[in-house]
Amino acid sequence: MCNLELFVMGAKTIPVLPFDLVVFGATGDLAKRKIFPSLFKRFVAGQMPLEARVIGAARTEMDQAGFVETIKSALLEFSSCANDDDESLEQFLGLLNYVPIDVFGDAGWETLRGLFREGVVRAFYLSVAPSLFGDIAAKLGEYNIKTAESRIIVEKPFGTDEPSARELNQKLRRNFDEKQIYRIDHYLGKETVQNLMALRFANGLFEQSWNAQNIDHIQISVSETLGVDGRGEYFDKSGSMRDMVQNHLLQLLCLTAMEPPSRFTPDAVRDEKLKILRALDSIEPSDIVRGQYRSSEKGENYVDHARNPDSRTESFVAMKVHISNWRWSGMPFYLRTGKKLRKRLSEIVISFKKPPHSIFSTDVPLNGNELIIRLQPDEGITLKMTIKEPGPGGMRLTEVPLDMTFAEALDSSGMTPDAYERLIMDVIRGDQTLFMRDDEVETAWEWMDPIISSWEARSEKPFGYESGGAGPTEALMMIHKDGRRWRGLGE
Repeated sequence: MCNLELFVMGAKTIPVLPFDLVVFGATGDLAKRKIFPSLFKRFVAGQMPLEARVIGAARTEMDQAGFVETIKSALLEFSSCANDDDESLEQFLGLLNYVPIDVFGDAGWETLRGLFREGVVRAFYLSVAPSLFGDIAAKLGEYNIKTAESRIIVEKPFGTDEPSARELNQKLRRNFDEKQIYRIDHYLGKETVQNLMALRFANGLFEQSWNAQNIDHIQISVSETLGVDGRGEYFDKSGSMRDMVQNHLLQLLCLTAMEPPSRFTPDAVRDEKLKILRALDSIEPSDIVRGQYRSSEKGENYVDHARNPDSRTESFVAMKVHISNWRWSGMPFYLRTGKKLRKRLSEIVISFKKPPHSIFSTDVPLNGNELIIRLQPDEGITLKMTIKEPGPGGMRLTEVPLDMTFAEALDSSGMTPDAYERLIMDVIRGDQTLFMRDDEVETAWEWMDPIISSWEARSEKPFGYESGGAGPTEALMMIHKDGRRWRGLGE
């Protein structure tokens, strides 16, 4: 039996009220790998009531039985619980409906409208290309499917620059209020990201020293071992800057750097994140490095995966960022992300300053303490401390880690809950805390656009780096010239 004991912000999950959830793009890869497995785990955990209804909508012509069989196969492949609990699997499949639908025409919309019930939350998950967001939102309004209490969920990428993001926001707002729009970034649903806020704002120990006077620098790294094979032509139109920095890394930067909100409410949290985005300094060309992976193996270079031998798109980017406010003035943030690197790793490293003077007569240099917040793999938090090495023989100093893992939040497969599980349930509850607001998205692009435009104007090719390494040598030199080192990839 698949026994899930999942936790939300330190407390057991609370069942939500009945709801109707439509998943547009229900036969797509994201829906099968993430959305439906996440819903099933919430169902097994007792958080989804038997009165809930999940409606798949896609252009694929398929009957109800065919859709149920498709989702059953996906759950058996991507959810360990499905293989352990036949009874729950059959109950969950009984909640499913399917409607073939034409986004640009009239087919399917009247049928979809007839499936909804009065008096329950209606949510629409747009697991489709961003170019379809506005058209689907318009159809939901045209056929009177959306209500004042409806919620609409949209995936990244949310625009490719500030004008396109603003236009997309305007299209959505023609039929939905901002408080009904949920722009999802799965990084913000990770247990560790939420614990970052708890660590800062529930512990005076850290918040008192969380500033440029006590911290030497902060690193935020998101590295992947996989390349872009299979999605190279798509990725070549965006690159790591648009695909990762604009959303994931900037959101992590905001949560790390923001001021304490007046209260833990969605808009109070997002107001403080917005202030950080508006305080970002422009970046000098010498403080940013772009890279593109290469390999001695035939067909394993980035340009092969992108099918573009002349590609100038980056698969790696590293930068030094400054925030002009009282808390962080003069202290650097180092951001880094890339494909085909040495290990899969997402972490935030808070490097505190060294003690101003050492009283110990030892050859071991005193290092500053490090607080390492791991998002993946092995979600948790480690604080590196210097202590006396046990035993006689004088004052011998050694560095030891104090680990704070999230074992209590593990499910029966030994994994922390998937971010989509939490985020989808937050939508049903109407909690926007972990979702991006329109002005956040537009301000992030406003800061990014001049950087990308300057690259395009110079028409420079990214620096090459070996697959399975730590990125371009130039990225190492960028931080080494400041007397610091990257952490995490064995540099």
